[in-house]
Amino acid sequence: MESLKIYLDKDINQDLIKSKKIAIIGFGSQGYGQGLNLKDSGCNVIFGLRQGGDSDIKAKDYGLTTMPISEAVKHADIIQILIPDEVQAKVYNEEIEPYLRDGQYLMFSHGFNIHYGFIKPPKGINVLMVAPKAPGHTVRSEYKAGRGVPSLIAVYNDVSGDAKEIALSYASAIGSGRTGIIETTFREETETDLFGEQAVLCGGCSALIKTAFDTLVEAGYSPYMAYFEVCHELKLIVDLIYEGGIEDMHYSVSNNAEYGDLTRGSVLINSNVKSEMKRILADIQNGKYADEFMQEMNSGGEHFARLRAESSGHLIEKIGSEIRSSFNWGRENRLIDKSRN
Repeated sequence: MESLKIYLDKDINQDLIKSKKIAIIGFGSQGYGQGLNLKDSGCNVIFGLRQGGDSDIKAKDYGLTTMPISEAVKHADIIQILIPDEVQAKVYNEEIEPYLRDGQYLMFSHGFNIHYGFIKPPKGINVLMVAPKAPGHTVRSEYKAGRGVPSLIAVYNDVSGDAKEIALSYASAIGSGRTGIIETTFREETETDLFGEQAVLCGGCSALIKTAFDTLVEAGYSPYMAYFEVCHELKLIVDLIYEGGIEDMHYSVSNNAEYGDLTRGSVLINSNVKSEMKRILADIQNGKYADEFMQEMNSGGEHFARLRAESSGHLIEKIGSEIRSSFNWGRENRLIDKSRN
C-alpha cells in the first residue's frame, strides 16, 4: 500500500486560484460554504443562479454577485457545479454546455454525474473535483473559526496541464489546506461516498437508531429514555472516535460498555449484514443504484416523498424535538439558518 500524501497550504500555490474567475452554480449548503470562503480568501467569485429565486435572494443578502447560469459560464474560467446531483445533467445540457469554451475548468464536489456518464463534457474542457468532507455549513463554520475541513481532489480530464494545481489551490482557498487535502479519482470518491452514506453515515446509522429505539419502546421503556440512550448519546461516542479512533473511545467509556461492545457488536453486525453491505456496494459499482435514483427523481419522486414522510413521522422525531426544545444544548451558534443559508 502506498503511503498517504496529504497536501497542506505550504505545498500549494495559493495565488493560482486568485488569477481565475470562478462561477459557483448553486447556493445550497455547499454553494454557500465554498462560495463565501472563496470570497473571503480574496478570490474572484460570482454565482450562477435563477434570478429572483430563493437562492438568488439569499446570495444577494450576503452581498454576492449573481447572474443567470449561462452568463456566469461565459464569464468564468472555472465553473463549480454545486446543485443537487439529480438536476445537474439537465442544467448542464441546457445552460452550461452550450456556453463552454475550450480550456475552461469544469469542477464538481461529487463525481456522481461524471462517473456514471450522466454528464459528458467536451474533450477540450478540464474536468476536476474538489470534495470537502463535510456539509457546506461546516465548511463555512470551520473556515470562520480559523480551521478547515479536509478535502478530496481528483482530475478526470487535464487539457491545460495544471488541473491538479488548480484543484489544490481551490481547496486551499476554501480552507482545506489548513487540515489536509488528499488526491483520489472520480470513481473512488463516488463509489465510496455513496457506500458510506448508505451503509453507515445515513442509512445504516439512522436505521440502527430507529430500530434500537423501537426495540426499547416496544419492551415498555420510556421513549424519552430510549431517545437519550440510542440517539442523543451517539454524538458523544462519535466525537471520541473522531478525535482518537475506536481505541480512544474504548479508553473513555466504562469497562462494562467496552465489554458489551466487544462481545455484542459482532453479534448484531454479523456476516449477514456484511453480505447486504456487499450487495449495496455491488449496486453502486454496477450503476444500478445510480439509475434507480435518477429514474425516481426524474419521474416525480413520489416514492422518495413517501419514504421521507414516513421517516419524519417516526415517534423518535417527535420525542427528539420535544427533548431538544426543553433543554439548553444546541440552541446557540446553530450552523443552519434556513432563511439565510
